[in-house]
Amino acid sequence: ARARQCPPANPFEGREMSLPEKSGLYDPQFEHDACGVGFVANIKGVASHEIVRQGVQILLNLVHRGAAGSDPLTGDGAGILIQLPHAFFEQECAKLGITLPARGRYGVGTVFLPQSREERRRCMQIVEDKIGGTGQRLLGWRDVPVDVEACGPLARESAPIIRQVIVGSTVNDQTVFERKLFVIRKWIERTVRESDLPNRAKKTFYVPSLSSRTLIYKGLLLAEQLSVFYSDLNDPSMVSALAMVHQRFSTNTFPTWQLAQPFRTLA
Repeated sequence: ARARQCPPANPFEGREMSLPEKSGLYDPQFEHDACGVGFVANIKGVASHEIVRQGVQILLNLVHRGAAGSDPLTGDGAGILIQLPHAFFEQECAKLGITLPARGRYGVGTVFLPQSREERRRCMQIVEDKIGGTGQRLLGWRDVPVDVEACGPLARESAPIIRQVIVGSTVNDQTVFERKLFVIRKWIERTVRESDLPNRAKKTFYVPSLSSRTLIYKGLLLAEQLSVFYSDLNDPSMVSALAMVHQRFSTNTFPTWQLAQPFRTLA
């Protein structure tokens, strides 16, 4: 059924390009340009830092599937989605004096915030209000360590302040808690969108992920810049049983920090 939906003509017809002959499930008529997308997982569900490292390596292997603009050091965006690394956040929260609940009883949100201190304060207050408004607990904020020199000049000009918010659960069922985190995020986004904050702040504010199960690191970055910009990804305690990665090739929208992929459930 999927094959019938594809255009029957070979898009490479008439081009001087060498493609393999049709064989098995492969048919050269379905070749097309696309973003670089990858997925790696341990089929037994065993989390390790190696899976995260391999996810980053996939991005590096797919450099030809990404794009850069007139500033060759600024890409269209790259990122990685992994499982929430409990041991990593245990050690990081301990440094902040935060007592972390058991796995599944807390969520972590990656948040893009405005550079302006006052605008950032207002956005953080909205986040905190909505967490309390759904009966959940704000455990604290963590500054995500980043190397702004790792990204290109244009990316640096529009770079947000990146922080992680840690949310404690007041329910026993993780699935119920996950739904509450979804409601919190949507409520936050709508409140910011309908606020009297300047448009620049509204365009900068974004929540790449807010979950008790997954975590996203992404930005207006090239593949090779991702693990340099986000040093968290190099920590041995940053473990996962899966990694989904994406390097964007923007064809119909201008690249921004928010539009870098992966998104929360797809790439």
